[in-house]
Amino acid sequence: MKIINYKEINEEFYKKIDFELLNDVDEIIKEVRIKGDRAVIEYSKRFGDGNFSSGADFLVSDSEIESAYSNSSKELIDALKFAIKNVEEFSKAQLDSVKNIELKKEDSIIAHKIVPLEKVLCYCPNGNYPLISSCYMTIVPAKVAGVKEICLTSPKITPEVILSAHLSGADKIYKIGGVQAISAFGFGTETIKAVDKITGPGNKYVTAAKKALFGQCDIDFLAGPSEVLIVADDINDAKIIAADMLAQAEHDKDARSYLITNNINLANSVQKEALDFLKTLKTSSVASAAFEKSVCVVVDDINQAIEISNKRAPEHLELLIKNVDKIKDKFTNYGSLFIGKNCAEVFGDYCSGTNHVLPTNTCARYTGGLSVFDYIKIQTYQKLSDSYSKKLSKVASYLAQKEGLFAHKLASDLRREI
Repeated sequence: MKIINYKEINEEFYKKIDFELLNDVDEIIKEVRIKGDRAVIEYSKRFGDGNFSSGADFLVSDSEIESAYSNSSKELIDALKFAIKNVEEFSKAQLDSVKNIELKKEDSIIAHKIVPLEKVLCYCPNGNYPLISSCYMTIVPAKVAGVKEICLTSPKITPEVILSAHLSGADKIYKIGGVQAISAFGFGTETIKAVDKITGPGNKYVTAAKKALFGQCDIDFLAGPSEVLIVADDINDAKIIAADMLAQAEHDKDARSYLITNNINLANSVQKEALDFLKTLKTSSVASAAFEKSVCVVVDDINQAIEISNKRAPEHLELLIKNVDKIKDKFTNYGSLFIGKNCAEVFGDYCSGTNHVLPTNTCARYTGGLSVFDYIKIQTYQKLSDSYSKKLSKVASYLAQKEGLFAHKLASDLRREI
């Protein structure tokens, strides 16, 4: 971890990751669009994501689901049920906060209604680790929203992923991945129906494919490597800060952990504790590479910490500072916030109920994390009385004429004649 002073921060600290890998993914997307299942089979074999004979092999069978249950421990099943229940409860509470609206004006109705999406794909990556938690983080909010068909796909699928997806309520579980999977669900193939939206994390190629397909279908957002930013001031918290930073660092070598503190002794202590943990950490080969590139900024006061955090807009933000309740609302840009030493960021990763699919790469400046809202759409509608229609017609006709749109004016004027 590099320790720097506030004055040493430059634009490199805030640099965004470029997802313009379109040259790498365009060929695959084009081939899948033209060849369908055959292209998915060819690219899956080429990238080591599965050896399929036909498109029928993409779908996880009932016997594979039964095998996943029989070969899983009660402890795993109970843990998944606990986590799924918490995510479900939080998603239901979110959905309850959104209501249908009917505004009545002069015997007329101007309104909106909440409508779930028809069909979605939840993507579960399986690179360094099989992220069984990403199954319920993406599926459960969709289920609560009322999505009619929820598909999950994961390359080189494991029994644990199958179990997590099935317990979460996936309607169909597939075992394809990468750009070819994103393309297949974006356009549809002989055996796969196109979806309305694709959600879930993935590597830089999956992210680039989602970016390229946006417009063909919707996506959640473009997420990069995992990141955490911790603002702390107490040297007694050095051990848990080091552990939390390594928890992000072990995701992959491009993950980043940031510490902002006004206490140089805390910075040095965190460095020491992290290096001690790395001596025995089973994922140290990945975690040490990412931690080495991580940064601690020593600031003069909390205002500098707030400035850095809001500009960096981290995926995960931890506040381990005195009088946190007085200043927490000044931190405005983050994917998810963890307040106090009891709130390990990994609780949000797994089982507290909030979602772990979060914006990275400064995207938290303009969006929040995945939620039940990503699986619904708000449709407006109106039903007007004769008198209110004529009233609106006068205003609309005048404005249409001012804009030079005379068919608009005609359509509006005719409403005064019926």
